[in-house]
Amino acid sequence: MPCAWPSSATTSSDSTSNQAKIDELAAGRLPIFEPGLEEKLREALASGRLLFTTDTALAAHHGNVHFICVGTPQAKGSDAADLTYVDAAVTALAAHLHRKCLIVGKSTVPIGTAGRLTRLVQETAPAGTAVELAWNPEFLREGYAVQDTLEPDRLVFGTASAWAHAQLAACYTSIIDAGTPVVATDLATAELVKVAANSFLATKISYINAMAEVCEATGADVAELATALSYDTRIGGRFLKPGLGFGGGCLPKDIRAFAHRAETLGVGQAVSFLRQVDAINNRRRQRTVDLITELAGGDVTGVQVACLGAAFKPNSDDIRDAPALDVARMLHEAGARVTVYDPQAMPNARRAYPDLDYADGLDEAVAGAGVVALLTEWEQFRQADPAVLLELAAAPCIVDGRHALDADAYRAAGWDYRALGRPVQIGAPPLDFESDLAEARLDLPVAEHSNVRLP
Repeated sequence: MPCAWPSSATTSSDSTSNQAKIDELAAGRLPIFEPGLEEKLREALASGRLLFTTDTALAAHHGNVHFICVGTPQAKGSDAADLTYVDAAVTALAAHLHRKCLIVGKSTVPIGTAGRLTRLVQETAPAGTAVELAWNPEFLREGYAVQDTLEPDRLVFGTASAWAHAQLAACYTSIIDAGTPVVATDLATAELVKVAANSFLATKISYINAMAEVCEATGADVAELATALSYDTRIGGRFLKPGLGFGGGCLPKDIRAFAHRAETLGVGQAVSFLRQVDAINNRRRQRTVDLITELAGGDVTGVQVACLGAAFKPNSDDIRDAPALDVARMLHEAGARVTVYDPQAMPNARRAYPDLDYADGLDEAVAGAGVVALLTEWEQFRQADPAVLLELAAAPCIVDGRHALDADAYRAAGWDYRALGRPVQIGAPPLDFESDLAEARLDLPVAEHSNVRLP
């Protein structure tokens, strides 16, 4: 039975914090918002087959396969990944391993980490070389993590032996039997898959946002450009969505860590474009502030701005490197009176940005606003009635930072609608490339590629 490593306590204060989280999980309560996850947690607890603990020895004794699922944040003062938590978890676990077993890394790490950890484990564990290490990267989208866990588009097994591969395959039997492709590879390639995938996705997002800047200079419409490009099966529509840019705890720090690691390996020039990808993405935040300022008459001082959204993406309460809150912060620093509302991320936002004002609902946030800014494309915001919102606002000015609203409907209701990369008078429908059906139809694989499966 696989045993999940829940945390990486290395100090007494960390242990206290982790114990509190473990107690919450054991009671069926989540410290994060993720649709469908709490129901699955309670279902697993009720089955009697799921146990949470901070006791490393108990975890080591219980499991034959140990998944390491700890964070690798960006290191302070550097673009490198901070491997403190991974190293601590592996070291603490290895000290209690007395029999043949498998440690499986799922964290996003720099290439070469698995080889280093293999040596560390086999030098530390009482069982020595009987303990093996594998790498099995995860590809979960926040907001869709349950679906992506139970119905992944692929499994990647980085192993050093047939035995290790067999152990991993046993853990995923039902998923493999359902037809999920398995990519069997070495440790280094398995490490590289995740950062390569995130780098490609980040590049695609920043590419269409770079095109938005060109559109602004030429009067072209980036939404219509993205739609036209999406029908090319070599390009596809997934992640070809212009707007405020990406954020969260993965893409930004992963592309920086990848570029940093490549530089240490002497191949930095090969991925130097990632620096521009990062720069383009960050520039979208200031450009959004500029557009809001333009709508406010050139100065936001004293202007009430309703910021709709705080999480970095919908269906999440994650505010790590959230573009929405970054825009709200910049507006506040520029003198605007900012009011933020998000359906799920309010507690996290309040803790991180206590100087901002917060509303308890959409209507309260919009009431009296001189400019409304859609910054996270929650369905509640997409489905809001533009006529009703207009009655609440002090001025008919709205900035669609996510290209998620129906521009024609807002204009018809009397709004002065703006979006980055789109001319003032537009007629294209809102982009909806995040829809599963839209993604499947706009990014169809070539038929003869039988190893590729549609979502």
